[in-house]
Amino acid sequence: MYSRRFVSIRRGFTLIEVMIVIVIVLALGSLVAYNLLGTKERAEDDLVKIDMNTLKQALKNFRFAHNRYPTDEEGLKALWDKTAIQDEEEAKKWTKLLEEPMLKDRYGNEWGYRQKSEHGDETAYDLWSYGRDKLENTNDDLVSWTAEDKDGASTGSTSPAGGGSSGSKSGG
Repeated sequence: MYSRRFVSIRRGFTLIEVMIVIVIVLALGSLVAYNLLGTKERAEDDLVKIDMNTLKQALKNFRFAHNRYPTDEEGLKALWDKTAIQDEEEAKKWTKLLEEPMLKDRYGNEWGYRQKSEHGDETAYDLWSYGRDKLENTNDDLVSWTAEDKDGASTGSTSPAGGGSSGSKSGG
């Protein structure tokens, strides 16, 4: 008689192999998610810096045209709204420096603005955002008066003392 040999034929994956693949996929997915979430926050921070640089450039152009920065009463609104200019002679020289009003930063905070800086050079202005946490005097505050600010906006830990005027406070 013939002896029958049973040959085991493998037709799938074992439970252990499937679980190893699931663990690997989950680990890769969590690494990707972690990296993407950090990238989104950094991108938002960079956009706020770009917005601040846009405001700073508009303020420089305003100073070039009017030989002064907007007053605290005029605020940042003077950069896009002629009705913010209080003096009639100054209003005749006015040109629109921003197409869109920039009342708030990307975090929903009103931009802070003060015509005369309280941080060193009184011929300069103060411009600030309270940052992502919306709290004054924290590390995520974005300010215009730090020493690193020569090439563009930078984050600083010093916030304005005593408040000041903001862009939307002046009738925005």
